[in-house]
Parts: sequence; structure tokens; C-alpha cells
Amino acid sequence: MPLTEIILTENVPGLGAEADRVKVRRGYARNYLLPHGKAHEVTPASLRQLDTLKAKRAEREARELNEAEELARRIGKARIIFTLETGETGKAFGSVTAQDNEVGVEIDRHKIGLERPVKDTGEHQVAIKLHHDVTAQFVFQVKSAEEPKTEAVSAAAEEPEKKHRRFFTKRKETK
Repeated sequence: MPLTEIILTENVPGLGAEADRVKVRRGYARNYLLPHGKAHEVTPASLRQLDTLKAKRAEREARELNEAEELARRIGKARIIFTLETGETGKAFGSVTAQDNEVGVEIDRHKIGLERPVKDTGEHQVAIKLHHDVTAQFVFQVKSAEEPKTEAVSAAAEEPEKKHRRFFTKRKETK
């Protein structure tokens, strides 16, 4: 297959980042990368523009790194409590998954390092990969929805017992 050398003008997943010189198949370059403005052919003029592309890339990467570090600080400070319905044994009926995003920021669920859904009560810690250099530790707590009800039951136990009303009552015969 004939290859051609191009300079990328933006990030292309699986190929490279902006200002990278890569070799790709001619058809891919001619039919996709060049018409969509994702690349330039290697010419003396485009080689002179390479420095501006590298500066643009460095600026973008620095901005992304700062944003990721700021988000990591916000995630580290956040304390979130999930409430799940549980049975008598403490086993949850539902679960907390990577799709349950309560941080308040849009985070791709694939960046959340949750091996399996959380079904146990207590405190849990999950790693979130925000950038290739930044990983945040997200700490959250899972509580049972039954706990407030047990307090209400103990308060009700202190009150005097009321007569239970029968659901089905006998009809008295009238004569």
C-alpha cells in the first residue's frame, strides 16, 4: 500500500496529536484527513507552519492539564452520599455504577475506574482518570434507606399501642 506523509492539524484518535508528522495510506489522507481539515500535506510551506502548530498544541495541553488538576481538587473535596434500598441483611437492591454522576461535572463514564457496581453500604473510594497525568480519588458513602425508618420505628414504640383495625369485619345480622 502506498503511504503519504502528512502533518496533523488536530488530534486524531489512534493516529496522533496536532503538529505530529505521520505516514498514512494515501486514500485515508485524500478522502478523509485532508478534506476535513485534520491534516496538511508535507510541503516547505507547511513545515514552516509546524512551529505555530507546536505552540498551539503546547498551549492546549497546558490548559487541559490545569483544568484537570482543578477538577481533581474539586472531586477530592466532594463528599457525596448515595442512598439505596436494602434488605434485612444489608444487601442493596440497586447499585451505584459509573453512570451515577453526582459530582456536578460532566465526566465520561469510561474514565471512572469502577471495576464492578457498588452494592455494599459504607465508604468507597474510586479512581477517576481525568488526564494522562492526573488521577483524582473520589470518596463517596453508600447508606441504607432503611436507617431513617428504624429511628421512626423506635419513636413509634414509645407511643402507646393503638388497636389494630381489622381489614375484614364481620357483619352483624340485623333482625
